[in-house]
Amino acid sequence: MIGLLAATFNPADEFELHNWVSIHLGPLDMSINKAVVYLAISALLTILLGIFTMRSRLALLPGRRQTIGEALYEITQTQIAEQGLPAKAIGRWFPYVATLFLFIFTMNMVGFIPLPLTGSTWHGVPTWGIYAVTSQLSVTLVLALLSVIFTHVEGVRYNGPGYFKSFVPAGVPKGMVPFMFVLETISHFFRIISLSVRLYANMLAGHMLILVSIGLLFILSGITFWIVAVISLPIGIAFYIFEVVIVVTIQAFIFAALTAIYIGSAIEPAH
Repeated sequence: MIGLLAATFNPADEFELHNWVSIHLGPLDMSINKAVVYLAISALLTILLGIFTMRSRLALLPGRRQTIGEALYEITQTQIAEQGLPAKAIGRWFPYVATLFLFIFTMNMVGFIPLPLTGSTWHGVPTWGIYAVTSQLSVTLVLALLSVIFTHVEGVRYNGPGYFKSFVPAGVPKGMVPFMFVLETISHFFRIISLSVRLYANMLAGHMLILVSIGLLFILSGITFWIVAVISLPIGIAFYIFEVVIVVTIQAFIFAALTAIYIGSAIEPAH
């Protein structure tokens, strides 16, 4: 029995997406699956978080709600927007990078809250589990693609077609100009990959480590269970705390900060 359970246990199954509601519009697959539901929950919570923290009545002695709102504003304004964006662009792009930070933070945090959305049941009752929608490359890829597209749109809007001259550093010999332009274009393309894969890989790895550490307890029994529990359970709990306390915020911060830096460098390219 233990061998059978061990053979069927696969942490990667948590990241498989099965259509819950099939919706097809011609060639477009708009079906609702676990990732779509988690995205919707995260979007709703992000909106509620923004309303809760930013629409409180200001007071000389701030309460908990105002304190949280001011802390979030301080992080997104001074540590993200002002560090990457020029002063003339903060008014336009601060809302985007702040929303990006809050949305990714919320998606990451929701991924560590057990919910009955695993898609499986036990004796007719939905089973509970954790799942990070940011561990889906398609989700992080779209966010990265939008950030890079906005980068070049702003570059052209502020600098005109001459923006693309910044792809070639000053002083490069004429014969090297086409090569440097192609090389810089490739580097901008890899921004999409680096932004998306960094967030995806960190969230996927964290969840896999937790699932493996805790999941072992459900496939073992007897003395083996207690031997493994002494080691794997503390490791799983440690990974869980580390991800929630540090990784969730750090990954949202890095993604938003790099977006601000990319947009800022496009608006005021180095020559």
